[in-house]
Amino acid sequence: MDPIIFDLGSTAIGWHGVLMLAGIVVAALLSVRLAAAGGIPKQFVYTSAFWIVLFGLIGARLMHVLDNLDFFSENPVEIFAFWAGGLSWYGALLGGTLAGVVCARVNKIPLGRFADTVAPAIMLGLAIGRIGCTVNGDAYGTPTGLPWGLVYTHPNSYADLFVAGHPAPVYEIIWLLLIFGLLWRLKSRIKPDGSLFLIMVAVYSFGRFLISWVRAESAVLGPLHQAHIISLVLFAVATAWLVYRKTRIVAAVPPEEIAAEPSAAVTQQGQSQEH
Repeated sequence: MDPIIFDLGSTAIGWHGVLMLAGIVVAALLSVRLAAAGGIPKQFVYTSAFWIVLFGLIGARLMHVLDNLDFFSENPVEIFAFWAGGLSWYGALLGGTLAGVVCARVNKIPLGRFADTVAPAIMLGLAIGRIGCTVNGDAYGTPTGLPWGLVYTHPNSYADLFVAGHPAPVYEIIWLLLIFGLLWRLKSRIKPDGSLFLIMVAVYSFGRFLISWVRAESAVLGPLHQAHIISLVLFAVATAWLVYRKTRIVAAVPPEEIAAEPSAAVTQQGQSQEH
């Protein structure tokens, strides 16, 4: 399949860009729907989405440039060639998160509640965008003899041609949809605010660490890829922060309230027996 839809000469419109845009639109619309339940103004979601996407793209490109600094130091003009491919999801996450924090603070919106609002939408939007990665082969996997290995044959593909490789983007799409289902189930059940976003980061990082073993990427520290290292750091930070926040909630409950709960339960049981 040709990853290019229309060739306009100086630039081209590809499936990756179209599906990435579709993922952003779906994520924004879903965030608006979820924001209504959390008392967050719809206009704020639309405004913040613009800045989150903008700084997400900047962060995604910057991390890709840093990851391929040898090439871009010799070809600095190519840094701005977004349409040629080369966006890092972790860079997008960091850049978009920074923009979201600033937008929430400036507009006095509860940061944790806003983060929880967008968490399921982020996973669903990224899953849609990864379909584009599957089409153009820019996240192709290592060679495999498994029957579901993908073989790219079109010369416009970024993957190695005529070599069966692990469908790494497909693995990630499946993982993202599972996370989306988990977050959707927990979205009105877990406290305090911000916990859902931290769960998203931790669970995604865990899966991405495993999937990165079958992605055709260069090792930067022993056998570890850049994505391995970032995944480990984000998993550790998100998990530790989540445990810390949960511990603070437990510690904040007065001991007399904890002791009173069993007594109240016994009293209620006795009353029901009398009736």
